[in-house]
Amino acid sequence: MKRFIAVLFVLQIFISSLTAQSEAGAIFLLIAPGARAGGMGEAQVAVANDAYASYWNPAGLGFLKGSEAALMHVNWLPGLADDMYYEFLGFRKHYDKLGTLGGHIIFLNLGEQVRTSEIGEELGTFTSYMTAFSMSYGALISEKKSFGINAKISYQHLVEIGAGSEKGKGTSLDFGFDIGYLQKDWLIDDLTIGFNLSNIGPKVSFIDPDQADPQPTNLTVGFNYGIVNSEFNKLNIVYDVDKLLVASYPDMDWDDNGYIGGYDEDGNQSPGNDYNKKGQIEIAHTDPIYLALFTSWVDDWFLGGDIDKAISGEYGDKIIGGWTWDESMDLNGNNEPDANEMVQTDNLNPGDDGWGIYNEWGQKEVGNSDDRSLSNELDKLVHNFGLEYWYGEYFAIRTGYYYDKTGKISNPTFGIGLRFAGYGFDFGYTYGEPGHPLTNTMRFSLNMEY
Repeated sequence: MKRFIAVLFVLQIFISSLTAQSEAGAIFLLIAPGARAGGMGEAQVAVANDAYASYWNPAGLGFLKGSEAALMHVNWLPGLADDMYYEFLGFRKHYDKLGTLGGHIIFLNLGEQVRTSEIGEELGTFTSYMTAFSMSYGALISEKKSFGINAKISYQHLVEIGAGSEKGKGTSLDFGFDIGYLQKDWLIDDLTIGFNLSNIGPKVSFIDPDQADPQPTNLTVGFNYGIVNSEFNKLNIVYDVDKLLVASYPDMDWDDNGYIGGYDEDGNQSPGNDYNKKGQIEIAHTDPIYLALFTSWVDDWFLGGDIDKAISGEYGDKIIGGWTWDESMDLNGNNEPDANEMVQTDNLNPGDDGWGIYNEWGQKEVGNSDDRSLSNELDKLVHNFGLEYWYGEYFAIRTGYYYDKTGKISNPTFGIGLRFAGYGFDFGYTYGEPGHPLTNTMRFSLNMEY
């Protein structure tokens, strides 16, 4: 089967850099637009007071009057490649007694890739890209409350053709929706709260529909508090927290019989099949969106059985555990099992007394479902902190912090903004550890009110 190594490598880095949730498709929809947001740690859901509101929170459009256009350019992942770039074009226009219409266009160019045959022979080059178009509507439901909605179409072009046994093309056309809410003076004066539920839609598939991935349905809750709000000085502190509503499960022994699969959907014994006797699927899978909205909150700690951490397919029918730790072989004295200290269990079956709880690499498999807790779920939240100071209406200084524990991302951000005669210029800079793909990312934005 043909492998497009360059494309897959870029996408793998790209996905892990954003959210560490490689179970989702169309992950490019989560790239944060706007240099203003880029300088504030990408915290904007409770701000959303310009043309970028159509992305961050369409409810923000309900408070806006007049018309505005905005555009942004950024060389994406500059530490990884020099031909990847991201473009964003947004707009809004208010209509009396109707509300505010808006929308945006996103374009991500993944650069030029090398096409190879099944045996690694180079067959030329091709270009991969992703794009999305969204129409937005926001309106007030009271003096201090608004709602908004987006309808979007996204298109991903990874490669023109499949190869070998692959059928179809490496392209995907999908649709989705966003729903937003914004409330000012929530609980106390100058405190705004915002919600945005984005990318609600069917699964994303390319060449093989059976391997479709869920859209990156994402819930963001944001807070924006005006610490200083005088005529010439304004200082706001902003915080967003993101939760990806994708429920995913690795190979799991849901019925505690010590095996992965071995039955068909009806519970009939069928060696090599993917279900257990109860008809539950035990190989890696994701829940459909109507379930994931709920199960994504508990899939990493409450739901599921023991996890099979062995290399997929190495032994045919997958067995949970079967190896014990010989502590007398712990020569390095770290009191943790590793591959050199494993002894295979003989003459026993899964579930028997004495059956090993580890795999041959020293990873615990039997009973590891008991080790998971709510903290495993909380670790997958992404936190965004921002601080913005305005002098008058003309000059702004920004800083922020982006923290994703699971994705191992902890990047400070900085930015400035200028406004004059209806025009606005923003610059945002992401700082990070040397070698990280997001390090030294610079965003440039231009706004025009008319």
